Amino acid sequence: MRSLGRNIGFAVILTLCSAAASAGEWVGSPAPAFSLPDQDGKTHQLQDYKGKWLVLYFYPKDHTSGCTEEAKRFRDQFANYQKQGIVVAGVSLDSVESHKRFAQDLKLPFSLLSDSKKELSKQLGVLNGWGAMSFTSRETFLIDPQGTIVYHYNSVNPESHATQVLADVAKLSKK
Repeated sequence: MRSLGRNIGFAVILTLCSAAASAGEWVGSPAPAFSLPDQDGKTHQLQDYKGKWLVLYFYPKDHTSGCTEEAKRFRDQFANYQKQGIVVAGVSLDSVESHKRFAQDLKLPFSLLSDSKKELSKQLGVLNGWGAMSFTSRETFLIDPQGTIVYHYNSVNPESHATQVLADVAKLSKK
């Protein structure tokens, strides 16, 4: 029994280390192409955002406390994002219908993309759990106007993240 516990512990540490190692590998890489529906059923593709900054923020589940807080912060900062020409899109495994309710309840002015087939989440390494218990990590990818991932936030504080991303885009835009 003791060796089973050690093996499980080792597996968890190995998983966490490989996730941390892969976190930085995206910076400087082209963002993966995607085609996902939003809360209104409209399909969004990476190419739709060419020439614009794109904040692709992944979150675990609609209507949960941390995800609600993060969405509200992006909503409250949305005018500042628009002034800087930045597009915000939230992504989770939830259905289009769930996103529609979440967006309506919070009066979100940006798109929530449904990755119900888990394809983009797998590509970017943010998929966790198994089967019906799958969810995405709370991580964000900042994509520049040329379609390159310039920042990967693999540790996100829902309360301060929206402000942090704005500041980072301002710094990167000055370079």
